[in-house]
Amino acid sequence: MQSYNLTKLSILVLEKHLLIRNLLTEVFREFGVSTVLNTPDPKIAWEMLQQFPVDLIMSDWTEGLNGMAFLERVRRGQGSRNPFIPVIVCTANTEYRHVCHARDAGMTDFLAKPVSAKTIYSRICAAIENQRPFIRVAHFFGPDRRRHADALFGGMNRRLRA
Repeated sequence: MQSYNLTKLSILVLEKHLLIRNLLTEVFREFGVSTVLNTPDPKIAWEMLQQFPVDLIMSDWTEGLNGMAFLERVRRGQGSRNPFIPVIVCTANTEYRHVCHARDAGMTDFLAKPVSAKTIYSRICAAIENQRPFIRVAHFFGPDRRRHADALFGGMNRRLRA
């Protein structure tokens, strides 16, 4: 795994539980991240996002904290400061339907709790190394969901073949 200097990175952590919020903050500080903002409140997270330059968001999604509503506001909300910001959803909601819901809301990456420092670092590296183009269609705005080139794709006119 590539080693990065993360000292100039600014991360916003939206996490319901104080223990996990503090743990994530300390993990980021161990990585050398200079600015870690954290809160359990999506309204405060939105205000932080509007007031401070943030490079990455790690958002919880659990009962009592609707991380998907926050993500949708970041991606499509009126006055969103940076709708292109990488958003890593970190949740115990790991059923396939939850992953699809987060993907369709515009997440950049998904982390299933419990997490390790190594996994968190790998997701940060992926956000740095694999920046995907953003797609805007009627009901979706977010990173291109295709993570690799498909040799069988066949181009834009693939469905015209008889």
